Amino acid sequence: MHKKIFPLIIVSLVVFLLSSCSLPPIQPVTRMELMKTRIYNKYIIEESPEELLYALNTRGEVIVEGKRNVPGMELPIYVKMMATTDGIHINEYDR
Repeated sequence: MHKKIFPLIIVSLVVFLLSSCSLPPIQPVTRMELMKTRIYNKYIIEESPEELLYALNTRGEVIVEGKRNVPGMELPIYVKMMATTDGIHINEYDR
């Protein structure tokens, strides 16, 4: 009984851990796709586009510190970008 359950638990755990990791995208993200998101117009981000592209193409996601681009206000946020098959998805979180 234990000989059948133990391998099943190990395989289930390995599948779960591998599916929860972020993976690089199948097709690399281009600079043009990054600029179509207008991220540098919506947010003030210190990282260059090349740094963001490198992170997206190697890890599949990146979280950077930024500020909401609102005149007269400074709203610190975290910006999370994920490279998916549908394009780049952007989420923002308060700091």
